[in-house]
Amino acid sequence: MSTTTAPHPIHHALSGGREQWATRGVFLVAGIAMAAWAPLVPFAKARVGVEDGTLGLLLLCLGLGSIVAMPITGVLASRFGCRAIIVTSAIAVAVALPFLAVVDTVPGLAIALAVFGASVGTVDVAINIQAVMVEKDSGRNMMSGFHGLFSLGGIIGAGGVSLLLGQGVAPLAATLAISAMLVVLLAASFQGLLSYGNREAGDAPLFVVPKGIVIFIGLLCFLVFLGEGAILDWSALFLIGTHQVDPAQAGFGYTMFAIAMTAGRLAGDRIVKTLGGMKVVVAGGLVAAAGFLLAVFAPAQPLAFIGFLLVGIGASNIVPVLFTAAGKQTRMPASLAIAAITTLGYAGILAGPAAIGFVAQHWSLSMAFLLVAVGLIFVAVSWPIALRRS
Repeated sequence: MSTTTAPHPIHHALSGGREQWATRGVFLVAGIAMAAWAPLVPFAKARVGVEDGTLGLLLLCLGLGSIVAMPITGVLASRFGCRAIIVTSAIAVAVALPFLAVVDTVPGLAIALAVFGASVGTVDVAINIQAVMVEKDSGRNMMSGFHGLFSLGGIIGAGGVSLLLGQGVAPLAATLAISAMLVVLLAASFQGLLSYGNREAGDAPLFVVPKGIVIFIGLLCFLVFLGEGAILDWSALFLIGTHQVDPAQAGFGYTMFAIAMTAGRLAGDRIVKTLGGMKVVVAGGLVAAAGFLLAVFAPAQPLAFIGFLLVGIGASNIVPVLFTAAGKQTRMPASLAIAAITTLGYAGILAGPAAIGFVAQHWSLSMAFLLVAVGLIFVAVSWPIALRRS
């Protein structure tokens, strides 16, 4: 099913080096912004005075804001261009972030989180739409490197805010500093942002229902993001409960994962060029699954940490390859396909913690991690079959 189409084809010059650097800059913006919230969570909880259960519901507002905004971002980018959508949503992120450091009521925090989530989600989809077109124009693999900047931004955002808070800087001042950094990066990237969101806008519908290979790519993204969410939210508790790791050291499980993920993506373009996208997804899925299995069955604590390192290495380049595939498929316009699979992927991060918590409550965290490993094996096995049939 489709809606109105634009009346005339629009032709645009191919993007180049300026656009490539701008794409990297905005991925960095998105990564910094998303991760800057994590160190603020304990402060927000204390400020509004809620229990863990209520805090969990409040955190859902961030994910729901993203899920609501993401599907329409492809339509907006096609109509107004990537530059307009990225600039508007990135400024909204910079404005919303300080509110997360000062609101002191439950309704206020819920609204601030929803606006922040919607803004970050919109930036994420729009810059991925630009990345697909920039990569096509370059004629070489670039998507892993782009996503590597997002991962690097995550380390800068979480680490930077944590460092400032640790030095006694107030949460509001810390977030204002991050917001200023986001605006500077956005300004530096402005000239390289694309004024269009879909090069075939003259012939493509502004909306189509996702189908076929696009839905399948979205499902695989869902499974990979679910694995990432599992480590983000549950790795520390898993290490403490299963391997008796000291609580002060348990956070290093996610640190190992994040460092491996970032390094893997920054080297990913060369890896994809050498091995090809299909082998990267197959090998990556199997390595990531092996990492979860090692973490569960490790006879010693160091091996459990190595397991999370393997998950980061294996998962690092799966999603970038899937985004590239979504940009190349012909079943629906690339901008709308990117919006669809990003939404499905983020649903994995949103639903993952709750699903894993359910399994952990009725069985164990180890069983939940084993099920995530099965999902990653499915990614590895099914991708070659999907490519042959698409």
